Amino acid sequence: MGLQESPFSSCFLASVYIVIKKIMNFSFWSLNKLLALKQTTAEKQEYQRQRCLPYALWALPKGLLFLLLLLASLPSTVLCLPVWLLLQIARRPFAYQHVFRKTSPEEWMLPGKAKDFRFVSSNVCLMPDGLAKFNNLGQTQKRAKQIAQGFVQAVSHIVPPHDANSRGNFFNGFDISYEKHEATESSSCMIDIDMANEMPLDEEKDTLPREITASFPTNADFLCLQEVFDEKAAACLLKSLGPYYEHIIYDVGFYGFICCSALKWLSCLNLCSYSKQLNCLKLFNSGLFLASRYPVMAVKYHCYPNGRNLDALSAKGLLCVQVQLGVSQGQRIVGYIYCTHLDANTDGGQIRCDQLKQALHWTEQFQETNAQRGDIVAFDIFCGDLNFDNCSSGDKLEQVHEIFNLYTDPCRIGPQQEKPWALGTMLKSLKIYDEAVATPENMKRTLEDEKERKKYLEGPVLANGQPDLSAMWCEGRRLDYILYREHHGPVELKAAVKKFSFITKLATCSDHLPLGIQLSVAPKTHPIV
Repeated sequence: MGLQESPFSSCFLASVYIVIKKIMNFSFWSLNKLLALKQTTAEKQEYQRQRCLPYALWALPKGLLFLLLLLASLPSTVLCLPVWLLLQIARRPFAYQHVFRKTSPEEWMLPGKAKDFRFVSSNVCLMPDGLAKFNNLGQTQKRAKQIAQGFVQAVSHIVPPHDANSRGNFFNGFDISYEKHEATESSSCMIDIDMANEMPLDEEKDTLPREITASFPTNADFLCLQEVFDEKAAACLLKSLGPYYEHIIYDVGFYGFICCSALKWLSCLNLCSYSKQLNCLKLFNSGLFLASRYPVMAVKYHCYPNGRNLDALSAKGLLCVQVQLGVSQGQRIVGYIYCTHLDANTDGGQIRCDQLKQALHWTEQFQETNAQRGDIVAFDIFCGDLNFDNCSSGDKLEQVHEIFNLYTDPCRIGPQQEKPWALGTMLKSLKIYDEAVATPENMKRTLEDEKERKKYLEGPVLANGQPDLSAMWCEGRRLDYILYREHHGPVELKAAVKKFSFITKLATCSDHLPLGIQLSVAPKTHPIV
């Protein structure tokens, strides 16, 4: 049985859930409007130019109105809350959108030439306005439209002839098609997708070609996003990306009082102190969002059991996805993508290490459960906002984690050793509206200047969150990662990074830099018998 789109198995339950949410949303809307009265630095400057009245006098009446509306709506929300909580028991922890297309099966023959796959990972900060203001961001719906437009421009872009050699001509008439397979809890009907250009696989160089670009990579195959918390923002992304990405996983995570699959890990990891946090009310999902141009064969979500403080209110976890890339002599060619967002507390080093340990266990479990005999694994990607860097002395615990022995980080040499071209991905939130970084082109020029970029990228920190003056050599805090690893199988494949991109397209839309990676995959000389 294929993967259904609705997170509910019953249309009746889905309808009740929608009605209950609409009733409860009025309270959340009122609270959001109340919190959104906080100004961003850009809004403060604009208000000072246009008005003489102090902002507090202008905001006070609106604040009182929203407070009254919130209090008036609370009784109905309290009455609906038990029903909403009960419905969570029947809700699958993700929703799925699939655009069907007719295909004519055709095999991807191996051994053969290399194929390129393009991935983008980004923390897009699409929280409700009231929460986004604490990151000096606002107008979430407007930002969602801008972000979606940026992705659509890239995926629908036709590369000019003079750029064909430098960027690669994505559409060259080569089709990858698929056999029809019945999915596990997470498969779907197969579709046909045009694939990347055929290029010989060069030996991986020590100095990887870094690209600072003002646009997203042309025709990215996979988008892995974090902090897509706002429901309307997610709907905007779905509507815009649907025509270009046939498979989208969204609204990922549990709500309410969860029974987390990580409970059994409490004893294994000596995390008994986290058991109370599992009973915390989850008001937000995980914020994870994945769009794929390739058929999704399996999906699994796991919730971290050890969120703390504000992080405990969201269902942060690991999204596991298996995609089918083609078929070779009756054997599936598959890829694995793991997207996550770790604990954001400054002093949460041990928490993040525990979460990574759980994540590695879940990746192995997911592959064991969903692998079929003879599968050829083209890639295994682990990406997301890990909330630690490789230069801060306060993040030393995470920098030596086992994950870096299993996965390759293209930007990293070793603990507290970065490649010379690596950049930080965390912007100083109070400066994101400065002219030097207020447009994609301006930010690109600023980041290309060694002295100027240090003014706008967050520097290394100590364990208490204070600036780490002993590590000022680094090029900013790189909190976002795209890691990869290879697998053995019937046909052993080698992966090489052709390009690694730091993307400035989301200037003023996020306080994180999106990352892009172009991974070239080809068989090794002698297939494994």
